[in-house]
Amino acid sequence: MAKTMGAVAPLKADLLLSGCDVVTIDGKNRVIPDGAVAVRGNKIVWIGKASAAKRSVKATSTIDGSGQIAMPGLIDAHVHTAQTLLRGKIAEIDKRRPVKIPVWWNYYVPFEAMLTDEDVYLSGLLCYANMISVGTTCFAEAGGPHPDAMARAAVDTGIRGFVSLNTIDQGEHWPKTMITTTRKALDGNVGLVKRWAGTKGGPDRVQATLSLRQIMTCTPELIKAMGEAARALDVKIHAHLCEGVYEIDYSLAKFGKRPAEYLQSLGALDRHMHCAHSVLLSENEMDLYIKHRPSVCHCAFGNYAIGPHRLLEMWRRGIDVGLGTDGAASWGSLDIFQVAHMARVGQQAEAQGHVEGAVGPGCMQQVAGREGEAALCAQGPHLGGTGARIARVYRHRVAGVQERAGQLAVPAAHVDHARRGEGAQELQQEPRLPLQEPPAHVSGEAERVAGGRGLDVRVFQLVPRHHGPHASARRRAEQ
Repeated sequence: MAKTMGAVAPLKADLLLSGCDVVTIDGKNRVIPDGAVAVRGNKIVWIGKASAAKRSVKATSTIDGSGQIAMPGLIDAHVHTAQTLLRGKIAEIDKRRPVKIPVWWNYYVPFEAMLTDEDVYLSGLLCYANMISVGTTCFAEAGGPHPDAMARAAVDTGIRGFVSLNTIDQGEHWPKTMITTTRKALDGNVGLVKRWAGTKGGPDRVQATLSLRQIMTCTPELIKAMGEAARALDVKIHAHLCEGVYEIDYSLAKFGKRPAEYLQSLGALDRHMHCAHSVLLSENEMDLYIKHRPSVCHCAFGNYAIGPHRLLEMWRRGIDVGLGTDGAASWGSLDIFQVAHMARVGQQAEAQGHVEGAVGPGCMQQVAGREGEAALCAQGPHLGGTGARIARVYRHRVAGVQERAGQLAVPAAHVDHARRGEGAQELQQEPRLPLQEPPAHVSGEAERVAGGRGLDVRVFQLVPRHHGPHASARRRAEQ
């Protein structure tokens, strides 16, 4: 605060959120009851007690946060935006005929191949609005078609995120719209990163990373070149790794190495690699992770169907680990609160005993927040310093919350144990001031956008193109 005539002048702010329980997730899990958060421009400039804010902060606008928990927005470290319109369809197919395994190979990629730029933009609007409505303020796209459309949708919804381009440069069975040459795959990825590189004054809300969809879809030449590009650009490579026995069998049969060992032999396993899933790791692969420092995303809803996940071990040994939904087409949801709850339950089950000390209050919440930042940023955590990511959760609407005398005994614990994030319906993300009242419920806005653009109709137009009576013949013709 500036000094004027011997007195301390109040700090000027555009917005003050006051009277809420502030959960900081700062490594110490500090909680400030009856706290306040001040925002100027797109940065949080002050956090403290609401009583102190009356003396220390002069804000243009003030929001009453009574009865709410203010916390940093959560991060979805692995999502498939283009699969949003496929939500629930795999379950419908499973009722009619056995689903072919692996699902991503037989359904997800062919479905993505049908989508137009506009389809992906609509998918992004729905996906990102869903995320915002449950307290997610940042996402990492795994790699899909039309990533510029995803980026535009992210800009329009106000969420922060990293988009990436699908990469398939080997295999004859893929749809022709998804496979490309090694050079085009590399140039397309690098060009995307450069188009969404941000400004010299700091990263923009929407950026891009490189992508390697799977070691089974990418040639050694592409993997090597992508690793070199990541180091030159200092950005992440988003990849799927060690998520299925078929992948391990492929790697051992073709290269005589397990997946992580194979990437390391190509010089691609380093801090720039973001390895989604990472379930079926051998002891040697775990040691390689420790040595070369790739980041990891634990998608709790799907990963436990593959095998035990060594999340806590990774975290304790210094690996940057985030949480991810894996997108709306998978068996889970777009709610990171649910993923965090599932991750905690899964780690307790794997420990086969009482691990309350290891998975204490705020633990999974920190993985979904601060640790997610570290996992997504090649330069280390910095998202919180470039934008105000504040999710406002109504205490009485967070599942499992029990209030005592009108206050929460341990707000961080209740948020961490919450089974869903439906209470996080109001969000402050890089506010456009002046702001006279809390933003409208984003979930309702998502329904309005979808209805106005005929999204409900478009979903039923898209699905028959994949699973209609002539779909098999069409796919054979395309291939």
